Amino acid sequence: MDYRMEKDTLGEMKVPADKHWAAQTQRSLENFKIGKEVMPIEVVHAFAVLKRSAALANKRLDNLEAVKADAIVEAADEVLSGKLDDHFPLVVWQTGSGTQSNMNMNEVLARRASEILKEKDEDVTIHPNDDVNRSQSSNDTFPTAMHVAAVQKVEDDVLPAIDVLKNTLKEKQQQFEDVIKIGRTHLQDATPLTLGQEISGWHRMLERSREMIVQSIDHVKDLAIGGTAVGTGINAHPKFGEYVAEEISKLTEKTFRSAPNKFHALTSHDEINYAHGALKGLAADLMKIANDVRWLSSGPRSGLSEITIPANEPGSSIMPGKVNPTQSEALTMVATQVMGNDATIGVAASQGNFELNVFKPVIIYNFLQSSYLLADAMLSFNNKCAAGLEPNHEKIEEHLRNSLMLVTALNPHIGYENAAKIAKTAHEKGQTLKEAALESGLLTEEQFEEVVDPSKMVSPQE
Repeated sequence: MDYRMEKDTLGEMKVPADKHWAAQTQRSLENFKIGKEVMPIEVVHAFAVLKRSAALANKRLDNLEAVKADAIVEAADEVLSGKLDDHFPLVVWQTGSGTQSNMNMNEVLARRASEILKEKDEDVTIHPNDDVNRSQSSNDTFPTAMHVAAVQKVEDDVLPAIDVLKNTLKEKQQQFEDVIKIGRTHLQDATPLTLGQEISGWHRMLERSREMIVQSIDHVKDLAIGGTAVGTGINAHPKFGEYVAEEISKLTEKTFRSAPNKFHALTSHDEINYAHGALKGLAADLMKIANDVRWLSSGPRSGLSEITIPANEPGSSIMPGKVNPTQSEALTMVATQVMGNDATIGVAASQGNFELNVFKPVIIYNFLQSSYLLADAMLSFNNKCAAGLEPNHEKIEEHLRNSLMLVTALNPHIGYENAAKIAKTAHEKGQTLKEAALESGLLTEEQFEEVVDPSKMVSPQE
């Protein structure tokens, strides 16, 4: 491999000749050989959005020559196209402020922008600190990139995936609104409801989770940029943060704002902590839905077997013909990962010391992992499971007719204690509810048929 020599304030470093990064990126590569988790590409691209916007803001403020600003913009556009993804190799486990990733971007953009200017016969060199990082600090750029990446991932991937699954459940709710089945509480028989009503609970979970995620992600649209080193804005124009937020909003077509208190924006990550809490809430709902689906589809002969799920693949390497609820299993594993990520983010967000939180990379890494796992898992569960759910009418009817909890309808007519005696007698003697009721002499067959009608038990009655 060919190398070139680059230098920073600590001296010279040997850098691969075909890479655009320079000495500080190389130092990070050599000093932090920890794990395999590289900085998410969403953060890299968010940094490109930021640096592009910062160059335009500095140009607007007459704080950076137009020729330099335009070259940085052009180089940033190449990063955003994915053309330069291989030039951002740093791991998550680096400095907690994200300084090395900030410098990785500064170095790549500076070198590429200088090349662009050379190609245009412009005798101008772009400096990573003086030009690309002008009016900025890692302490305000990394949290800004965090917020941009988080908002984009949630709004572009998580929310649309929720909508897909939510719409499927709405269709199933309507499709099965007349399928009366037995309800269950405490894993024990309860009063009837329709399969559509049961699914409506799942649908509302996603609807409400979506509302809470949208509400929480709005706080993440406040950006730290303009705070520079400790929040005072040293070396930046008073309007810089506002102008950068405007440029980011224009490019992303999302409404970002300059955070009203930059001291808070550098040392606290409560917005992302709060927003991830909403993602955890979604994970909890998905856990519940997936568990319900695998319970209801259990069997096919010895379980509840009230619904059927698609047979996507053989379920066992030893038991022929077995079909397992694999999509539910994948979705619930994702839910547990998100819950674990929430614990990490919560602890990391609590660690702001004085003017800076230095757990930034692990916070955004876990936030983005939760986001893409939830989005992918919801789409997979929707396409390979939820869309193919069907009722097993025979089993549903069998469980409904065998349930002793239909006796609940008798309460207003013969009282709770008498109804309980009928249910207990039927269970002990292996009788049907009707047989035990008639044997009690408390009501006639006609009265029983009139009152114990499942179709009248799935909604309030006057």
